[in-house]
Amino acid sequence: MKSKLHFPIDTPPAEGEAIEVAEGILWLRLPLPMALDHVNIYAIADGDGWCIIDTGYHSKRGIALWQQIMSGPLQGRPVRRALVTHHHPDHVGMAGWFQTHHGTELLSSRTAWIYARMLTLDVQKEFPPETLKFFREAGIDKDILAQRLETGPRNFADMVHDMPLGYRRLSEGETICIGHRTWDIRRGDGHAPEHLMLFSREDGIVISGDQVLPGISSNVGVYATEPEADPMAEWLASCDALQEHARDDQLVLPGHKLPFYGLPTRLKQLADNQRAGLDRLVEFLETPRTANDCFPVLFKRKVGLSVHSLALGEAVAHLNHLYFDDKITRETGPDGAFLWRKKHA
Repeated sequence: MKSKLHFPIDTPPAEGEAIEVAEGILWLRLPLPMALDHVNIYAIADGDGWCIIDTGYHSKRGIALWQQIMSGPLQGRPVRRALVTHHHPDHVGMAGWFQTHHGTELLSSRTAWIYARMLTLDVQKEFPPETLKFFREAGIDKDILAQRLETGPRNFADMVHDMPLGYRRLSEGETICIGHRTWDIRRGDGHAPEHLMLFSREDGIVISGDQVLPGISSNVGVYATEPEADPMAEWLASCDALQEHARDDQLVLPGHKLPFYGLPTRLKQLADNQRAGLDRLVEFLETPRTANDCFPVLFKRKVGLSVHSLALGEAVAHLNHLYFDDKITRETGPDGAFLWRKKHA
């Protein structure tokens, strides 16, 4: 196993432009209004048109960029199919726009489609009581909570076009033909339920979405929708299971950052990183702590408002995993926050 990843292209495509990363596969980037300021899109030549992998946020700017891309790098040929790797807004945001305005067929896992359609319909003007309870149990910082309450919830529909009825379901173990390649469909979990990855049989190309990223770890979080979930167990199991299909000669096309070689190494790095964080956290909990208290031991930088919800969800995911693994205990403090502590024999 190689000790380092190899990046064959060190400069990403400029906005509205494309780089051919393999025969018939274009790499594009769309902007995101956050610290992780881009999402990678891949367009695969598919008959007389294209199949795109993921779609970016829905916004006026997103529409303008896609119109520019379709008339430019895509040469005016139609987008026949759109495959979304998972339901997060930066990946599914424009899918409904393509369906509605261009007759594009949507390909997705069942879970991703149900989540996306449900969340676009769940428009909230203020935080529901379940979310406030989750914040309280996580021991959210009072100043952060005040700011969150002042700005209110950010709705999924703010970033995702309406999802019309109708899609084609893709499942683990199936194959799909896109262009001249046959792709094996693999499933990952932890970052998003039933996250799809594509493995080309012909030339070892892997489209990994956010399941495997270079340089950064995918967010693995627990939220008010399922506060007793253990996505960390699913994440670690996925990293281990995907090793069976990983080779050093595969070109990995991720949802963020740069394409790379070294999939077996990266899967091991991702699993080892999370396991090391869990080990640090157990020792940190010699003294009872809230989820919010655990930020310094889990994250290498100060957690600001823009990423606070992700950090809080990830802290709870670590704690839930250790709790269900019987390594820590949980009790409710006087202010309603859960206090977690290392379990001793």
